[in-house]
Order: sequence, then C-alpha cells, then structure tokens
Amino acid sequence: MSLNQIAAAAGQFVTKGRVLDMQEYGSGNVHDTFLVTVGRATKGHAHPTGDSPEVSRFILQRLNTRVFRQPETVMANMRTVTEHVRQRLESHPPSIGPRFELPRVLLTREGGDHWIDPGGSFWRALSFIGAARTFDAIQDPGRAREVGYALGRFHHLVSDLPPDRLADTLPGFHHTPVYLRHYDEVRAAGGHRPSAAVDYVIKFISSRRTWAAVLEDAKAQGHLRVRVIHGDPKVNNVMLDAATGQAVSIIDLDTVKPGLVHYDLGDCLRSACNPLGEETENWEGVRFDPDLCRAMLRDYLSQARGFLTGSDYHYFYDAIRLIAFELGLRFFTDYLEGNVYFKARHPEHNLARALVQFKLTESIESQAESIHSIIGDLR
Repeated sequence: MSLNQIAAAAGQFVTKGRVLDMQEYGSGNVHDTFLVTVGRATKGHAHPTGDSPEVSRFILQRLNTRVFRQPETVMANMRTVTEHVRQRLESHPPSIGPRFELPRVLLTREGGDHWIDPGGSFWRALSFIGAARTFDAIQDPGRAREVGYALGRFHHLVSDLPPDRLADTLPGFHHTPVYLRHYDEVRAAGGHRPSAAVDYVIKFISSRRTWAAVLEDAKAQGHLRVRVIHGDPKVNNVMLDAATGQAVSIIDLDTVKPGLVHYDLGDCLRSACNPLGEETENWEGVRFDPDLCRAMLRDYLSQARGFLTGSDYHYFYDAIRLIAFELGLRFFTDYLEGNVYFKARHPEHNLARALVQFKLTESIESQAESIHSIIGDLR
C-alpha cells in the first residue's frame, strides 16, 4: 500500500482544508488504521498537534474484507448503534460523571459512509476521540474498574435496541462449536510442523471439547437471551481519559451484532484480568487475577445490573472460562492455516498467542471456586 493510496483515501473524507499528516495508528490485528491530521489553509505552516482550532484529526481505516465479507453491512450496523447511543445520551445526559461517547461515522464528500478505491480496497473514516488513550494490559484495579464501567455503560445504552435491527455480519463469530469444527477440518488437512508446543495445544483442546457448547446450549434451551453486543470488547478497545483515567469510550465497533452479553463479558474479563497481556512472550507466567476480576465486574454491574437475570449470572463463570479457550483455539487454528486471519509478526506468532490464552484458561479453571464467590458477592 503506497502513501499516495492512503492520501487518496483520506482526501475523500476531507471537506475543508487539506491533509497535513498521516501516521499508522493503534495495534489492531485486522484492519490497516491511520491517524489523519487535517488543517485549514492559513498563512505559514500549521502544526499537526490537534491543539489549534485550525487543525482536526480523524481515524482512517482500510477494512480487511477477507474477514468482513459484507463491509457495507458492517457500516450499517455501526451507524445504527452509534446513532442509537447518541440519541440516548442526548435525551438522558448524565448529571455527573465522565464524558462518554462512541466514534462517529464520517461521510465522504459525496455523502457515503465509505469509499472504494480503484484497486477495490474498502475505506472508512471515524471521528477521533481526543485526550484519551488505550492500554494493552492492566495491572491495577482502578483501570479494571474503568474497563468494566465502559462495557457496562455500552450494554446499558444499547439494552433497549432490538437486536433484530442489526445484521449478523460474522455468522459463527463467538460460536465455539463452529470454531472447533473448523479446527478439525484444518487439522485433517495436515501440513503443520510437529513440536512440543503444538502437541501440548492439541491435547489441551482435546481435553476440553465436551463443554465448548455450554453457552450455545443455554441459548437454545431458553436460559440466555440474545441482545445487542459489542463482539470484541478487549481491554485495548476501551479509551480512558488521559487526565482523569476515567473511561470515555469503547471503540472498534465492527463486530456489533445480535449475540449473548456473556461473549462480551467473558472477552473483557479474560483480557482485563491477564496483567501480562495477550502479546506477552512469557506465556508460562500468565495468570488470571481475581482482584482485577472483582474490580472490573463490580463496575460493570453498576451499569448493567438492571437488565440481567438470575440465569445470566449463572453462566458468568462459564463465559470467562470459555472465551479464553475460544480465542486460544482461534489463534491456534490460524497458525495451522498459515496466519490468514490475525496479523502475525512472525510465523510462530499465533501459536504463541494460543499458548497465552490456554495458560489463562488453566488459571481460570484453577480458581473456579474463587471466581464463583466473586460473582455471588457482587450479585
């Protein structure tokens, strides 16, 4: 991808001024993301600091259409959710507390929500949420509370949005039995190199297959209901105010869809309660931190308690355990396929990621009694 290609895409979303700067942004595993700085025509040279009223910034992304095969529908879902949240925040503004917002979808000069370049790449632009930052890992309960608050706030704000207003843009996403079937197909095709790590992972998956359908079975039996979910609320998708440390946004809304809030809760907890982070090279040192779990879950429930049922609480532990396992399964399957889904810095990268998630799963299992106690205390 050339600089001219990025500049051409950025220019489609600029209605006033000119592009001053473009930089790669974030650490996402799927899309190509850039921070674009725009300045109005003024005397001299503007500085792309974002401090001047003559300067603004936005996020430009080239979507990975191998992953999101219906990008137009992804954008429709995003616009539905962000508009619903905007209206709720405007009609019921908080009297106290931190600001909270979702990224806005920016339109092209022609009024569309995306642009397809001559090479067929799909581009979109989102508002930039300034004076805030993200973290790839959390070590202290204060930040864990903010992550929990952000997810609970999001779930609360979309709790009255009918899930049938959203399309399922990723059929099978967070459906662990589907991932297992795909894993079996990939393994049957062969081609992977044997190693001690590979043998360990294969045995790990085999010994935990029987409970992989626990949440889907609960849904089929009517114990869990479908709601609007984020789909990927890992810790680095929560933005914290740079000055106060308070949660101000939850981003990366490509995966908003109908689903179980348990997928979101499990994903957020397995991400927030691993102090070493999912990219650590010290996979043997990975552990699930119950203190971070208590902090995160407490502030999640401060926002989400109103719509949860007793049956929802019953499956909280299963969600925490399952989503860590599921992500490890997905990483390992991608490793076997040659790293076609998740971006990888080296050939063994997704194997290493799988080991982290499976070690985290073991730690969750070893603390089952403690985690159940935390859930019971906070109900």
